[in-house]
Amino acid sequence: MSRTIRRGTLFALYQLTVFVGIALLPVAMMAQRLGVPLPVGRAVEGTKAAYESSK
Repeated sequence: MSRTIRRGTLFALYQLTVFVGIALLPVAMMAQRLGVPLPVGRAVEGTKAAYESSK
């Protein structure tokens, strides 16, 4: 049961980071023009890896 809850939580967290990444796309593009990278891609990849390793 706890494995199912963990997988569900990781999936929800992954979906949330994807949503935040899409929502922050205009901000990230402006920051990139100013030379300030946002680590949104790393956050999405990290949660994706955690979710896939829980299978």
